[in-house]
Amino acid sequence: MSVWIAIGVTALGCYAVKLVGLLVPSGALERPLVKRLAALLPVALLAALTAQQAFADGRELVLDARGAGLAAAALALVLRAPFLLVVAAAVAVTAGVRAMG
Repeated sequence: MSVWIAIGVTALGCYAVKLVGLLVPSGALERPLVKRLAALLPVALLAALTAQQAFADGRELVLDARGAGLAAAALALVLRAPFLLVVAAAVAVTAGVRAMG
């Protein structure tokens, strides 16, 4: 039953956050600093999630095939490759490093 309590509390918390967001005056949202932060926050969160997934294993920092695949994807992005080619490069490099190791 404690799982359902956690789900209920989480649902209520999400609703409360959404309600607080709706209650913020529109003038506060039009400030340049707030607009800049709102534009950069998703990028920062996605970068942090990517780094955590690529370089962490539980509570340890690791450098394995995932890091090599991420580096290949980053290189393909710098070279302005199409998205499917970026994904293919990451998959190929990751598989190649895992096959060698």
